[in-house]
Amino acid sequence: MIKSSLTASELWKSFNWKKASKRLFRLQRRVYKAVQRLDKRNARKLQKLILKSKGARMLAIRQVTQLNAGKRTAGIDGKAALTFEERFDLETQISLNHTNWKHQKLREIPIPKKDGTSRLLKVPTISDRAWQCLAKYALEPAHEATFHARSYGFRSGRSAHNAQKYLFDNLRSQSNGIDKRVIELDIEKCFDRINHSAIMDNLIAPAGLKLGIFRCLKAGTQVGFPDQGTPQGGVVSPLLANIALNGIENIHPSVRYADDMVIILKPSDNAESILEEISAFLSARAMKVSERKTKVTATTDGFDFLGWHFKVQSNGKFRCVPSMDNHRAFRKKVKFIVNNSNYGAKVKAEKLSPIVRGWRNYHKFCKMDGSRNSLWFINHRAFKVFNKETKQDKDSAKKLVEKAFPSVPHSENKHINVRGEKSPYDGDVTYWSERKSKLYDGITSKALKWQHHTCAFCGLKFVGDEKIHLHHVDKNHNNWKQNNLVVMHESCHDYIHMSKA
Repeated sequence: MIKSSLTASELWKSFNWKKASKRLFRLQRRVYKAVQRLDKRNARKLQKLILKSKGARMLAIRQVTQLNAGKRTAGIDGKAALTFEERFDLETQISLNHTNWKHQKLREIPIPKKDGTSRLLKVPTISDRAWQCLAKYALEPAHEATFHARSYGFRSGRSAHNAQKYLFDNLRSQSNGIDKRVIELDIEKCFDRINHSAIMDNLIAPAGLKLGIFRCLKAGTQVGFPDQGTPQGGVVSPLLANIALNGIENIHPSVRYADDMVIILKPSDNAESILEEISAFLSARAMKVSERKTKVTATTDGFDFLGWHFKVQSNGKFRCVPSMDNHRAFRKKVKFIVNNSNYGAKVKAEKLSPIVRGWRNYHKFCKMDGSRNSLWFINHRAFKVFNKETKQDKDSAKKLVEKAFPSVPHSENKHINVRGEKSPYDGDVTYWSERKSKLYDGITSKALKWQHHTCAFCGLKFVGDEKIHLHHVDKNHNNWKQNNLVVMHESCHDYIHMSKA
């Protein structure tokens, strides 16, 4: 039992996170290899070792309380954060009940949709999220060995840019994209209608873990649908949806990102027969195609997918740009900050910088020239507002605009896709660490090369999905000399600042 907050915080900071990460990764790699060999019995034994591992439990708790984007979102119990003592108590609780975990009810948050309706985000408690994260550590490597190569959504080592690249390769002029059509597939209420048996029948897991997942599914069901749905908001929910939908890609050449899918048709392909096969596949999982939103589109007419607009021009060249809806939503966010009278110009620049950088990074493999995508008009408007707020000091206003609208290098279609069916759990740390390094640019990219793609704090390669942070050794953020800059995992960076606090 932890006696004081000071003791608990010191124990948390001094825990050997590096050793725990290495041990967990070794077990996950063995699970992945066992399923590849079709040795599911051995895979389940290894999954039990992950669930019994104190290091894995501690990593799961750290993930949901320190690293996840929604770490401060409260569940039905109202708790938005845990003290260090509560984190250790939770580790003990999971240790005693990991094979018989009982989920609490979910907090429901309505999220508005573009068509005026809303969907329910169902948020588990922190303790349930920690158990789900531990379950994901055991389940993900097993199912990574079975997932289709063209499934890119919510998978370790893959992103929306992989789907973008696949579409470019199959719709460019060399692939006769001008003659092709696509089916823009929409699955009606996918997450709310997935049949539980479609998940449970395909789940590779020991009995105790299966029971916990079953209870997790039941906690998120809607009235009138007791055997359907996976709660949106859970840590393990996207993985469960991928398990249920895995195999739909085999019906016809296509690309899938979670429940969003584009099917590519050659001139000789029959769209109706393909949709019939897909409907039969979904029907077995209690889902169906949305007739209102699913449509067959000529590539020359263009279509939207994952925030991009894809179109084959009349000269046969393929183009990808940010979609109108995506650009409109981004512009709305920027305008809200720029026109907000509650902030000064300096605060506005600080708030805008991560939003603009994130948007430009997401679209960096698009065609981004032209005033619309280069943000010239928004930039000009911000300068006028900042100039007024800095009392007509043009130099200061210009510097703040440069800070608010950081430039991100863009190169159309230069993303390199994941090779074949490779997975971060296959043990090829060199391939994955170098690949992850290419996701960054500027000084961070250079620092990654200086350090041979290795964390300056823990010494591990950058393999997983954890963010990479740039650290100033002397804490002077104006000192950008090479010997003052190192890169490290987000958790390692947090630990350094926590230790010096």
